[in-house]
Amino acid sequence: MSSATWRNVFTYNKYTQIAARALRASLKEEERVVAEKRGMTMLRYQRWENGQGGPQTYLVPPADAPAAKKSAAV
Repeated sequence: MSSATWRNVFTYNKYTQIAARALRASLKEEERVVAEKRGMTMLRYQRWENGQGGPQTYLVPPADAPAAKKSAAV
């Protein structure tokens, strides 16, 4: 069996998702909780005008999110 056999069944994104889930499941409870929090996706956007970035706005604000972050662009 080839090492790339998974490519016949899964896309790369699906493969990495399965591998990450298996890895997180194998961790001890405390480390697993921290890893699962990192796995959550939060979308935000930023409006740019005249080459300057405005405040970043969450599409769905998390419950513990701080105020809008400033852009790293200067």
